[in-house]
Amino acid sequence: MALHVALFLVLCLVHCDTKTVLQDKLAGVRTVDVQAVEGMVAQFPCDLGTAANDKVYMVFWFRDDAGIPLYSFDVRGKHLSEARHWSAPEVFGPRAHFSTSPPPAALLVRDVKRRDEGVYRCRVDFRNTQTTSFRYNLTVVVPPEKPVVVDRWGKVINATTLGPHEEGEDVLLTCRVLGGRPEPSVQWLVNGVLVDEEYEHNTGDVIENRLLWPAIRRADYAAVFTCQAANSHLVPPKEVSLVLDMFLKPLTVEIKKPSEMGEGGVLTAERRYEVTCESAGSRPPAMITWHKGKRLLKRITEEHRNNLTVSVLSFVPTLDDDGKAITCRADNPNRTSLYLETSWTISVVYPPVVRLRLGSSLAAGDIKEGDDVYFECHVRANPPARKLSWLHDDRPLAHNATARVFHSNQSLVLQKVTRHSSGRYACSALNAEGETVSNELHFRVKYSPSCRSGGVSVVGAARGESVVIVCEVDADPPAAVFKWKFNNSGETIDVAADRYTSNGSASSLKYTPVADLDYGTLSCSASNEVGTQVTPCVFQMVAAGKPHPPRNCTLWNQTVDSAEVSCVAGFDGGLPQRFLLEVYSADGVKPRVNLSSEEPSWTVRGLEWDVRFRLVAVAVNAKGRSSPARLDDLLFSDPEKRTASEAPLGVGGMVGAAGAGAGAICALLAGACALSLRRRRRPPPHKPPAPAPAPPPPDLDDAEPDLIPNNYCEAASAPSLAVSSPGRTAPAPLSTPACNGPGASWTWSARSRDLSAPGGGALTEGAVGRAMGRSASATLRAAPDLNVDAIKEKLLDHRIPESCV
Repeated sequence: MALHVALFLVLCLVHCDTKTVLQDKLAGVRTVDVQAVEGMVAQFPCDLGTAANDKVYMVFWFRDDAGIPLYSFDVRGKHLSEARHWSAPEVFGPRAHFSTSPPPAALLVRDVKRRDEGVYRCRVDFRNTQTTSFRYNLTVVVPPEKPVVVDRWGKVINATTLGPHEEGEDVLLTCRVLGGRPEPSVQWLVNGVLVDEEYEHNTGDVIENRLLWPAIRRADYAAVFTCQAANSHLVPPKEVSLVLDMFLKPLTVEIKKPSEMGEGGVLTAERRYEVTCESAGSRPPAMITWHKGKRLLKRITEEHRNNLTVSVLSFVPTLDDDGKAITCRADNPNRTSLYLETSWTISVVYPPVVRLRLGSSLAAGDIKEGDDVYFECHVRANPPARKLSWLHDDRPLAHNATARVFHSNQSLVLQKVTRHSSGRYACSALNAEGETVSNELHFRVKYSPSCRSGGVSVVGAARGESVVIVCEVDADPPAAVFKWKFNNSGETIDVAADRYTSNGSASSLKYTPVADLDYGTLSCSASNEVGTQVTPCVFQMVAAGKPHPPRNCTLWNQTVDSAEVSCVAGFDGGLPQRFLLEVYSADGVKPRVNLSSEEPSWTVRGLEWDVRFRLVAVAVNAKGRSSPARLDDLLFSDPEKRTASEAPLGVGGMVGAAGAGAGAICALLAGACALSLRRRRRPPPHKPPAPAPAPPPPDLDDAEPDLIPNNYCEAASAPSLAVSSPGRTAPAPLSTPACNGPGASWTWSARSRDLSAPGGGALTEGAVGRAMGRSASATLRAAPDLNVDAIKEKLLDHRIPESCV
């Protein structure tokens, strides 16, 4: 029974609803468009408040013109909040719900499907009031898929960045959108600004929009390119955004010069400097490199500060860097074509660099005396050299036209060079940074041989004595050939080559005189590739022996700590002589002091007080030492022990020395006289007639008691007697107006000196002469009955003083 009732009610409702639909059409109920996004909620309003004084009885929802409801809201006998809901499971099922609060009431359909699209009608039945209907045309919106962006080569861009690109490049992007209902619109926005909304259909339901962004600029860096696809306002458009990434060229590059630069912005050679270079504007930050000319510099440090790159170069400029460019180059590390550089031409100051060389047209090994030569001094300096000097063997070489030395710009000209022009040459240049001396150039001048000693050398030798005579020449290159000659005023003889030896610059000849004719002149000459020696080396061979001891030695001018000794030179033995004074302690064997002098005069000082010293004077020549000449002992007294009553030192000693000298001379004279008498008594083979008696010589003993008359003379000039001491005049040389003949006379003279005897008395003239050897005068005559040569030879063999010969 109940089943029949329910069926009746449904049929009744269908019949009634069919009638209502027809009534709605007839009544002209307006259809309202409703959009719902697939998968979201669709809302169909159905106002229940149209009958203000009536109560809602039933609410039905129908699809299109169907008479069977798909949703019912039964309020019969209930409050709205207790109404019974029913949803057709084959249509909406649990997805639909009629909501009355908040007003207006509406049917909410969740998770809208594409099949839900259609026309829906809401019918509200009131208890008393006429039924009210609402019509809705539901459109289900299907959103498009997320856009896909591809580049100019059709490659899908999956990243969120676009690029990186370089300035000036064109950006070509294509946005592809698949699906969507209704058909979506596809557009491009740059930084939120619509730039392209023209799109086109591709195959199927694919829609594309192609964007060309030409010649991008630095300002486009980090721009946002957005592709949007939208087909409803109910949901946000589907979009994809790309941020433009760019490789940017550096905007600035600047070299900051070091603060230690000199005046005018110059750098000093061989000094370390630090130079800074800064670059900004590169994306990514720039990488800085340094170049000096074309050479890459590596001693750098680099740091990045935001978009600023700072590089510090540490370098030491050299003189070769003057005028070179220091370049700082900022490169984009990812694009070598994106760079910016700046250069700084440095000025390097340095002391002169000097190099000396011989003139290019000259051959260094072929310069001979008399040639003209020149030197070239090459100077490199910054600032330029302000002074150029020349040196010869470390001594300045000035411009001297007389000496044929000329300075010309940076050249030195030497005209007519000589052997003295040889040596080490250098030039020096001076500027504000300092002075530099060039390399030394060893200059060689070839010349023919010349005698190294110069003049005539006297060689003394006794008969039968062998001497080695060394002939040394100065030559470059060394002498190749030597020749010796002998001349004795009678003839000139070439010395055989096997008599001498030669070694480079010297030749040695062993020579032994055996007769008078073997004494004469030896000469040697040499030759080399330049020429032959013009003036030979000359050696005068003379008969010679050891020198005679000094005589008339005097100790005088004694003070507290010094004393002077003076002697008269004896015969030099035919060779140059020098004089020695040896000071011995009282019992000493080795001399405490040894003084050498060219003249027989010495000053003794610095000896101890109250110590007695022996003084010995000797003469020395090439043949040896003379016998010693003994002087009085020397004693320096302590000044504190001296008294005012002591007599001045020196008079007694001088008198004693004079007496000793007189005794020696007398002994020698006695020997000479005895020899003469012995020869007189020898009977000759044929007794010649007795010669006329010679007048007796005047008695000169009283006038000059210290001189022994000498009646014999030889052809050689008598030696010069000299005394080298303060306040004393040297004796004049002996003069020989006639030799070995009657009337021959020699005279000596010397200025007298006043002396005082002990106790203040004056010395007699004879005493003064004996003490000081003050003066002597004698007339010497040759006795006609004496063999002078024999006497002379005998006396010389026994070392008799020349004054007795």
